[in-house]
Amino acid sequence: MFIIEFFRVRDTDQAHATLGRVEHETNDLEDAKVRAQSLFETLDMPQKPDALRVVDERGEEVFFWSPGHRGT
Repeated sequence: MFIIEFFRVRDTDQAHATLGRVEHETNDLEDAKVRAQSLFETLDMPQKPDALRVVDERGEEVFFWSPGHRGT
């Protein structure tokens, strides 16, 4: 299970404001990455996100992505 978090980033101090979270049930990180990026443009959120991250079941970040940034 992975949690996909979408957020805005404040330029002045890089603080994150979470806009939404989606649970994605899979054991495959690559599958979670594809799902996260597909939801980035299509998920209905109060604002357009600047970036997303995927966290594992322990709450550890395993992937970060924003347009123009290469994810890990």
